[in-house]
Amino acid sequence: MSKHILVIRLSAMGDVAMTVPVLKAFSLQYPEVKITVVSRPFFKPFFDDIENVTFFGIDLKERHKGFAGLLRLFSDLRKLNIDAVADLHNVLRSKVVRTLFDISGKKVAATDKGRQDKKELTKLAIKTISPTKSMFSRHCETFEKLGFPIRLENPIFPEKAVLSDEIIAITGKKEGSWMGIAPFAQYESKVYPIDLMQEVIDELAKNTSNKIFLFGGGNEEIKMLNQLKNNHKNVLVLAGKTNLKEELAIISNLNVMLSMDSGNAHIAAMLGVKVITLWGATHPFAGFKPFHQPDDFCITSDRTQYPFLPTSVYGNKKVEGYENAMRSILPETVVSKIKELINYTSP
Repeated sequence: MSKHILVIRLSAMGDVAMTVPVLKAFSLQYPEVKITVVSRPFFKPFFDDIENVTFFGIDLKERHKGFAGLLRLFSDLRKLNIDAVADLHNVLRSKVVRTLFDISGKKVAATDKGRQDKKELTKLAIKTISPTKSMFSRHCETFEKLGFPIRLENPIFPEKAVLSDEIIAITGKKEGSWMGIAPFAQYESKVYPIDLMQEVIDELAKNTSNKIFLFGGGNEEIKMLNQLKNNHKNVLVLAGKTNLKEELAIISNLNVMLSMDSGNAHIAAMLGVKVITLWGATHPFAGFKPFHQPDDFCITSDRTQYPFLPTSVYGNKKVEGYENAMRSILPETVVSKIKELINYTSP
């Protein structure tokens, strides 16, 4: 029986966050097995509170850069006495490392991303759609290949973080409901139009006993978030004011997170927060629905008006005539869903 498993998932933020519920369940079900996670150093805080999980930060800029760097990475990891490898990324870099462990006689398995199913789901045609296997199930299958079946039915989420004085200086003490809004995503086809998001925020901000936190990063996004704040005293732009660990602490204290199909949705979900997601060119059926969230928390663009949806797995394909698909999601639909979840009382 393997006693030390190497888990590889190098990026991106949402995908790394999606490994957390699986590893959490694993550590509870197999407390005698040690796990080392290899990922970018930035993501270390995701794994800080999981028992038996050690983090190994990959140095892609220097030590582990290029093919020679991957050989060095293998050599560095080999010293940790690894018994088996779960490659949850399955890209060229991770394949090289996995293959080297395979050659040296270790048991290896990789996540099948189900490309064919996803291709069928996103073909540009009028179609009947049905859910493909979730990424969580796919990762569980990878562990099963190594001899470790995992059950995800009754997840145990971390306790809400105790907020430090430094965080409270930014957020204030918690009174009323806290809502998070993460209005951005990697691709435009996954971003709710900013004028409609403004309507959502303006409406939610009317109840001044609630506080709304806006998440994002980078100067362009911060500029847009300040615009969305729109002088509401109970709307705070968090972008640029906290590090990842502090951000996780704040997110864990939210009553609800509103997000696109992007990293923040998966971060909130791994912390056990209710997440409402808005979907444009992509669709929860592609397997990226946030962990343990009911189907009706996913608000999708109207397939009657846009019958080819979903048109993309990741949102990177542009389809003519589908630029305004997300406008088919009405601000009042979003607002009423949020109000329903937080037992919103009118001002």
